[in-house]
Parts: sequence; structure tokens; C-alpha cells
Amino acid sequence: MAMILGMSTGAFTVFHVAISLIAIASGVVVTIGLWRAQRVPGWTTLFLVTTIATSVTGFFFHSKSFGAPHVVGVISLVILAITLIALYGYRLAGAWRWIYVAGALAAFYLNVFVAVVQAFQKVPFLRALTPTGSEPPFAITQLLVLAGFIALGVAAARRFYPGMPAPAHG
Repeated sequence: MAMILGMSTGAFTVFHVAISLIAIASGVVVTIGLWRAQRVPGWTTLFLVTTIATSVTGFFFHSKSFGAPHVVGVISLVILAITLIALYGYRLAGAWRWIYVAGALAAFYLNVFVAVVQAFQKVPFLRALTPTGSEPPFAITQLLVLAGFIALGVAAARRFYPGMPAPAHG
């Protein structure tokens, strides 16, 4: 039986998926915080740690060659490194504020991008729509997800100023 880090491949897959889902859920909370111009430090730490763990654990799956999932993992880790530098190194000063927002949302987007890929590969109804993964329903879904994240990023970069009180809701 194949083992990854002392776990069966099935158990490791469940572990990896659980971390990924926690990263996505905490990414939602962090994004809402950015929109509301609120810092959510605990959620941010959870998001960053689980997103890093998602990318790192993805490299442990057995693969015959370096492929697209590995490229996404490397890109995510580079983005996360810059995001961590912006947040913890430069404390969101000046341009580092929008660099942090862009990095956090780009890392969140990559998590969702991979979740969409996995959904189209694993969910029978979606798999039937896109047997090869290159059909229009898959491309349209990914385009809509990307457009949504770009819109979120622009709005969050305009609104998120750490240290500012949250805008009044009326």
C-alpha cells in the first residue's frame, strides 16, 4: 500500500482536502474583512497557514512528472511569500497594503481555481459536462471565478486600510 508521510494515500488525500477546505473557508472570512476594512488577525493566520499547507502537501502526491498542479503550487507559494512579507515584514505600510490585498486574494483565487478543477474532475454531474476538462462549461466557470476575484481584489484594495475604523453601516 502506498504511503505519504506515514498515511495511506487515501488518508493523506482526506487530510489535504480538509486543509484546502479550511483555507477556502477562512479565505472567505479574510476577504469579508478586507471588504469591511477590518483586520481579522486570527482568521488571516489560519488562512495563510492552511493555504501554505495546501500548496506544500500537494507536492507529496505521487506524480510521474512536474505538471500543472506543481506549477500552481509554486506560483501560490511565491505569492504567499510576498504576502507574508507585506503583512509581517512591512506591516502593510504604503504600497505593501495593496500588495498584501492582491497577494492574499491571488492565493485565495488559486485555492478556488484548484477546487473548481477538482469539482469538474470528481463530481459526476460536472464531469459529464466536461469529460476532457476543456469544454465551454469549465472555461466559463473558471472565467467567472477569475472575474469575481478581480472585482473583489479591486474593491478590497480600495477599501482596506489597516488601522482605520470600519465604515459605518446604515
